[in-house]
Amino acid sequence: MSQVVSGKGPVLKVDQRDLDFLPRGGPPGAAWVARAVSNEISPNMGIGFARWEGAEVAWSLLYDEVIFVIEGCFELRANGELYRVEPGQLLWIPEGTELVYGGHALFGYVVHPGDWKQRHGLA
Repeated sequence: MSQVVSGKGPVLKVDQRDLDFLPRGGPPGAAWVARAVSNEISPNMGIGFARWEGAEVAWSLLYDEVIFVIEGCFELRANGELYRVEPGQLLWIPEGTELVYGGHALFGYVVHPGDWKQRHGLA
């Protein structure tokens, strides 16, 4: 991660290859997530990268989320629908959505608010 000072504060450049990905799903399959912008940098937005290799992870969103695919095909099941998301496409998913993450992809995500764990007493 490199910083460039501009405007009111530093601008961060983050390379996903420099991040520590933590396991988040599987078996079967596997999934890893790496937070790229921490709460200390911005409590307003949580930003990171994830790698999914066939794992299915069920979750109820405690935040609004955007997922944008970099490579592969990400799959999301929600509200009786299956969404297949490819490079150059994104999903916006509202808070409260019950879903299952899946597929085989490298993708980025943005969540709002970034400090959702603290707001829900999970930190």
